[in-house]
Amino acid sequence: MYVETPISVRYGETDMMGVVYHANYLLYFEDARIDFLNHVNFCYSERIEGQGYMSPIYEVQIKYHAPLRYGECGFVRTSIAKNQPIKTVYHQEVYKEGMTPGKDAPLVDAYVTVCVVERETFKPVNMKKTFPDLYNTYASVLESSESV
Repeated sequence: MYVETPISVRYGETDMMGVVYHANYLLYFEDARIDFLNHVNFCYSERIEGQGYMSPIYEVQIKYHAPLRYGECGFVRTSIAKNQPIKTVYHQEVYKEGMTPGKDAPLVDAYVTVCVVERETFKPVNMKKTFPDLYNTYASVLESSESV
């Protein structure tokens, strides 16, 4: 399953060259992960934060192939690359509007690993036990499924 989240590049997100500053892709990825959760009917603010948990980033691997520029529109294509009890790996790709995933190479290609932790202690929790419905949903939608 893939979820495509739109991006509209604002001036303040760019550097002196008019291209998206590299760190701002992390903000796009965060929005896209929340969008992905919404598509599987799992509201982050209610179901994770509302129950006393958080989902911080554990690791990020990004390859920048080509930039998005001020005023351009695009989208982040998000899928689940790996589903483990303690961490989830999201595969996130950035495309310019009009590009076709599978036909066109992504501008940016990333793997973002997150875990779920207790808010008070920051102790990681087993998602399979704490959020079995989300864990099972992620297991059923690994990267081999169709786009949403």
